[in-house]
Amino acid sequence: MPSEILSNIPTFALGVAFFLAAALYASVGHGGASGYLAVMGLYGMAPDEMKPIALTLNIAVSLVALVAFARAGHFQGHLFWPLAAASVPAAFIGGWLQSPEPIFKLILAAALIFGAWRLTFRQKIDENPLRKPDLIALLILGAVIGFLSGLIGIGGGIFLTPLLILFHWSSTKPAAAVSAAFIFANSCSGIIGFMAKGNTIPSLIWLVLPIVLTGAWLGSRWGSQRAPVPALQFSLAAVLVVAAAKFVIN
Repeated sequence: MPSEILSNIPTFALGVAFFLAAALYASVGHGGASGYLAVMGLYGMAPDEMKPIALTLNIAVSLVALVAFARAGHFQGHLFWPLAAASVPAAFIGGWLQSPEPIFKLILAAALIFGAWRLTFRQKIDENPLRKPDLIALLILGAVIGFLSGLIGIGGGIFLTPLLILFHWSSTKPAAAVSAAFIFANSCSGIIGFMAKGNTIPSLIWLVLPIVLTGAWLGSRWGSQRAPVPALQFSLAAVLVVAAAKFVIN
């Protein structure tokens, strides 16, 4: 199947799309799965191929982003560990389950719309006082996001980052650092659950992985030092909206 895909998709265009998705998402501490899913969805790839590719790329990109944000001093373990404790087993279950295609498309469309909203909606959260989160709330949030992440093949950052900010549990860059670690843990758990059923990762991954890692390195260095450029976030948000519409209509 990957060879058939490559025969119909200009390799250069595919590489550029993955590079931009990795760079932009890594700049805000995300792995980029919703961006990769958008690209693959627009090119007509099957959901059973999209999920493992997105999860694998998520692992690589989120790790690069985590290192960059942690080195900049933004990581907060008191937020990450409760979230991860609940999300990792839930992501494994979600990765093990096979979502029916119509449900997959609806969930994916919702995730992409949420990602677009995250990229365009800006709050001056750093100017507001932060609140200490309740442990039970963190565990519940981690479990729900972890399960959805494993089920649809994303790391959960598009859900977690805005919620940490909206609940006033974290300011912007620490939320990005926590999300990067959260995405890495969930994606590892999700791909293990996926492969536990005897599934394999499409060979297309070896073509795009070096491109995505390059974009992640550039984007994470940029994002951990300064805020992302709003114009680029709006551009990526538009791609996510178009992809979401495609999943709903088709």
